Amino acid sequence: MTTRPNIYDLITNRILDLLAEGVVPWRRPWSGEAARPKNLVSGKAYRGINPFLLQCAGYDEPNWLTFRQASKLGGAVRKGEKGMPVVFWKWHEIENIETGKSERVPVCRYYTVFNITQCDLPDDKRPEAVEVEQFDFEPIEHCDAVVAAMPKPPTIEYQGHQAVYQPQVDTVRIPEPSRFAQPAELYSTLFHELCHASGHQSRLNRKGITQLTRFGSAEYAREELIAEIGATYLCGHCGIERETLDNSAAYIDTWMKRLRGDNRLVIVAGAAAQKASDYILGQSWSEDDENQPRSPSS
Repeated sequence: MTTRPNIYDLITNRILDLLAEGVVPWRRPWSGEAARPKNLVSGKAYRGINPFLLQCAGYDEPNWLTFRQASKLGGAVRKGEKGMPVVFWKWHEIENIETGKSERVPVCRYYTVFNITQCDLPDDKRPEAVEVEQFDFEPIEHCDAVVAAMPKPPTIEYQGHQAVYQPQVDTVRIPEPSRFAQPAELYSTLFHELCHASGHQSRLNRKGITQLTRFGSAEYAREELIAEIGATYLCGHCGIERETLDNSAAYIDTWMKRLRGDNRLVIVAGAAAQKASDYILGQSWSEDDENQPRSPSS
């Protein structure tokens, strides 16, 4: 008999896995994120932690259904597809050992759902495809030059609807340029991930990247601040800070509130952010004088 995994561990691990990959749900200046995940059959939107889990699964299509629901619709989940957990609370009557009285307690349960793009369904049962808004993207030459000149750059892939740096494979992934309403926001997002990438062991060997850090921890928050402050430095270098500063300030403020009481945070994160941005610009820092950047060849 197969033992079902502990629901709390299952959900916690899924969230931690997503966040460990750099997926932060409140920083998404691109299209394709508005539709709330819902069940295809009931039409009801998922609630609680479920929308976050499903939105981070990497699908633009908001409709989900269970294996059984797909079968009842005359379709099937494709072989090899992996589902996502959806949690819910169910009330149970239990006896209080101390009082001997019956009490109702909530028990967390879950079931597995699949995105409809993972299923083969009859045409009349499949909803109209969600159209992701596309924009005319005009590259910013100065920004492209900064990206192209980064020493020993990570792989950059434009796909999906997540912006993330994955140190295990040294790869930055962000959505396609046509999904950004403002070109400056694409570069701000890309600079953020490249600042994370600067911490790879083959570059600046920064603890927030080279060591596993738990979401919400001081080290995790510090790394996010380093990446965002570094991105604002690079935006300033490229002359696009006016278009991106409001979003960056809100993002930085979010992490500052999580680290209230650390009065050295801005100084420490700012110094590391300058080191990251200087690295991307083709400069490195002298160990003798950390206020003076120098070129890698000096």
